[in-house]
Amino acid sequence: MWTVDELLPALPEDWQRCLAVAAHPDDIEYGAASAIARWTAQGKRVTYLLATRGEAGIDAMHPDQAAPLREEEQRAGAREVGVDVVEFLDHRDGVVEYGPDLRRDIVRAIRRHRPDVIVSGAFTVRMVGGITNQADHRAVGLATLDAARDAGNRWIFPELVGEGLPPWGGVRYVCFAGAERPTHGVDVTGEPLQRGIASLAAHAEYTKGLGVVGPEPGPFLTWAARQGGLALGVEAAVLFDVHALAFEGPPPWL
Repeated sequence: MWTVDELLPALPEDWQRCLAVAAHPDDIEYGAASAIARWTAQGKRVTYLLATRGEAGIDAMHPDQAAPLREEEQRAGAREVGVDVVEFLDHRDGVVEYGPDLRRDIVRAIRRHRPDVIVSGAFTVRMVGGITNQADHRAVGLATLDAARDAGNRWIFPELVGEGLPPWGGVRYVCFAGAERPTHGVDVTGEPLQRGIASLAAHAEYTKGLGVVGPEPGPFLTWAARQGGLALGVEAAVLFDVHALAFEGPPPWL
């Protein structure tokens, strides 16, 4: 249960474009998709970028079979929350490496989609509730944070300019779901939460492959959102650790 001395602030929503970056199909659906449902209902454009196709995620299924299945489940889950553009980078599931290749791939997507806000998953060793984070999550989350700044510097990955992708320094916030110490929240009470549940439910084959450890989408996401709601003072919320990459208003020293 969340215990806070004071309520967290709401994430500002005076923006229009978001890029959600994750390691695997279903990562976004464990909470963040409910916030995305709220944003697409406001008319914001959200795009998904997946580092892998999740091919190593189903023990009883060969990766050659699992990859197209999980890709389709991800596209179906995205549609449930109003997202129609889902892209895959084809890094190898389970052994994603943090480094310039991954950062370059994410920068390429940032420069193409020019988001104001980026959403990803926590990159710390521990996540919310003290859960030990998975290796791909850590690599992709940290690379996403670094790529958000790299995207605005023409001398980092200058070859991308040759691809017709000029620098994009317009990312205001990079928001990490599942963080151990969140700083902001998004109210997902009502329809956004229900759409988020439907989004996770679209990963039925993957969840079935987890066996008894696979959570039932409705009860699990409802419980998690209600815990988050306590921190925001609402019925249901998704919480994020937010990195602001630009000052809001004049610099504080002026």
